[in-house]
Amino acid sequence: MRHQEGELTLPASSAAAGDTLYCQSWIPEGTIKAAIILVHGYDEHSGRYGYFAEHCTKLGFAVHAVDHWGHGNSNGDNGFVSEFSVYHDGLDALIEQLPETQQSLPMILVGHSLGGLIGATYLLKKQSRFAAAVLSGPAIKATEEPSSFLKALSKILSKAAPKMGVLALDPSGVSRDPKVVADYLADPLVSGTKIGARLAAEMMVNMELVQNQAAKIELPMLMLHGGQDSLTAPEGSEFLHENIGSNEKMLKIYPELFHEIFNEPEKDMVLTDMTDWIARILAHQ
Repeated sequence: MRHQEGELTLPASSAAAGDTLYCQSWIPEGTIKAAIILVHGYDEHSGRYGYFAEHCTKLGFAVHAVDHWGHGNSNGDNGFVSEFSVYHDGLDALIEQLPETQQSLPMILVGHSLGGLIGATYLLKKQSRFAAAVLSGPAIKATEEPSSFLKALSKILSKAAPKMGVLALDPSGVSRDPKVVADYLADPLVSGTKIGARLAAEMMVNMELVQNQAAKIELPMLMLHGGQDSLTAPEGSEFLHENIGSNEKMLKIYPELFHEIFNEPEKDMVLTDMTDWIARILAHQ
């Protein structure tokens, strides 16, 4: 496995034009069968996916990831984004800088948590780029559905105090493995910042967008979710499975697992479920 690091610059058309994003790639030593575009979650970064990448590269899949704006080693403010489209701009830039030899390969989108929401909304615009998609614990439905009052308040705060923290994530819900939680808390690139008012409002708008337009997603899709996930509702994955327009779709709920299923004690099983599914999809295309 070869590891590459680099930087991307967001284009003039982006709401964060000129800012730089950190990106990295893990490349198999032998023949590359497909390229995985990995979309990480809120308040984490691509560097937390080394084990994921090791598993995938052994099977011939290249893995490419960018630290979202406001995350990891990239420019931006923790807990804030001016427009949700900035995340899409980062994915565009990541894909556009791939070597032509990989751009011509089947491309698989894998999104986790907030990255699942980013991925799903990106698919609504550009699903033709991908051979398939995998969403892990996607933030499609809130664990507690916000009231109309909270939605209205969110819109007001989004404009009046866009960077004010409104929602904290409980790190203990990340994994049942105490070491994973301890490493997460000790990670200097994990800020611990609450989700800000603007980002929270943007997330709610985009969750509703996916729910309203789910039928437009027609590529093969695998939804994976921990049954004990306290950070994103398993009902979101169930909703997608029931409502996307794909003829080829699968839902797997792991009854005992927490939020980060790729970092749970059963991670090898989960990763194998994912790559077996990807291999089956590619074999039939």
